[in-house]
Amino acid sequence: MGEFKGFMKYEKQALSELSLIDRLSNHKAFQNRFSKDDASIQGARCMDCGTPFCQSGLSYGNETIGCPIGNYIPEWNDLVYRGDYKTAYERLSETNNFPEFTGRVCPAPCEHACVMKINRESVAIKGIERTIIDEAYDNGWVKPKYPEADRNETIAIVGSGPAGLTAADELNHRGYKVTVYERAKEPGGLLMYGIPNMKLDKDVVRRRVKLMEEAGITFKTGIEIGVDINREELEKMYDAIILCTGSQNARDLPLEGRMGYGIHFAMDYLTEQTQFLNGEIDEVTITAKDKNVIIIGAGDTGADCVATALRENCKSVVQFNKYTKLPEEITFETNTSWPLALPVFKMDYAHKEYEARFGQEPRAYGVQTMRYDVDHIGNVRGLYTQVISETEDGTVMGEGSEKFWPADLVLLSIGFVGTETTIPQSFGIKTERNKIIANDRDFRTNHSKIFAAGDARRGQSLVVWAIKEGRAVADAVESYLNQKILV
Repeated sequence: MGEFKGFMKYEKQALSELSLIDRLSNHKAFQNRFSKDDASIQGARCMDCGTPFCQSGLSYGNETIGCPIGNYIPEWNDLVYRGDYKTAYERLSETNNFPEFTGRVCPAPCEHACVMKINRESVAIKGIERTIIDEAYDNGWVKPKYPEADRNETIAIVGSGPAGLTAADELNHRGYKVTVYERAKEPGGLLMYGIPNMKLDKDVVRRRVKLMEEAGITFKTGIEIGVDINREELEKMYDAIILCTGSQNARDLPLEGRMGYGIHFAMDYLTEQTQFLNGEIDEVTITAKDKNVIIIGAGDTGADCVATALRENCKSVVQFNKYTKLPEEITFETNTSWPLALPVFKMDYAHKEYEARFGQEPRAYGVQTMRYDVDHIGNVRGLYTQVISETEDGTVMGEGSEKFWPADLVLLSIGFVGTETTIPQSFGIKTERNKIIANDRDFRTNHSKIFAAGDARRGQSLVVWAIKEGRAVADAVESYLNQKILV
């Protein structure tokens, strides 16, 4: 373990950040890594538990207990405490292909499952992980993963999000000739276009893609599989195909007035903002500048919309949460949630930023949208809601009349209903509930040489689950190709 009784001696520390006001002047990343001294102290807090729940990686309903990819967390906590960053990086990279991504955007289920979280603050696992990988890049330890063998088989991967990138990284390293197809201008998928710059600087993604290209992976962008290339063409060119197209089919809220101008999906807004910042487009068609904005949906994507609207100098933002506000605090003595996250009120980065500028947090609780209000020429001018009350039998509509909320821009951020239909329909791929049918053992679809992994298979999930899926589908494809050789 780290320092004996270090968990009793030191307090958990957060990563340093730019001030809430200063960072609103641009879209640059606002969070910094630990210094070596601070990381050592945080590593000293790890108890090296006999049963490290932090790396258990279990699903519990829609939640995750611990790290799905089984990172050797106590081990590299101890190595950081001792200042051995090179070995810490080597151990981290054994289980995680892209710690620079998870160290920035993962919600850290490992920290919720930390045994210390039972009655005190967890180890700062995510911050330590970020510091390890940043130190590795600074020292030039992160090298291209050149192939260890020379295999003749060719593999196409459709989609360059975290699952696709992971599968490509694994299979190229094993000697297969890998080509990744991406319909956008740059590789990265969700990492490039779905997560704002301030949370994940796009040069961090480009840096990793460059290393993968140096290792021999081919990226073909601006090509939409199922439109520009059909299944028969793809099957002729490659020995195996992996579909990692994500879960980008946004859930709609088709109420009265939905066709009004100014009502958009949150991901369309975030994607266009990134395209504009990347110089891919000259101007945006969806903007929050000088507008009253309402965001329907309480998740991370909604918070990202709050932060982006602030940087566009919006007039105001309200983020609707259909649930009642969680309690400010639950004492550790009454903590019955571990190893899941505590059900307590928390302020995301975007909510803190909004409060710093406007003096109040942007969320409204217990709100159910009833209809959109659209003027005579079709522009949205607001929406009507009613209050929801929570009971033991579920949620019920509260008494009272509808409340009007003025808005010039409404963003729908209520999740996703599965993968887009272009490839499943054009390829004849079977789906169920808008997810590609493929189990988590061989990952094979109803076509023998076509596999599926990531959100396209399991539904909307975390980046770390996508990495796990990418590693697993790589094993499945290798097994399939080896069996073909034997036959």
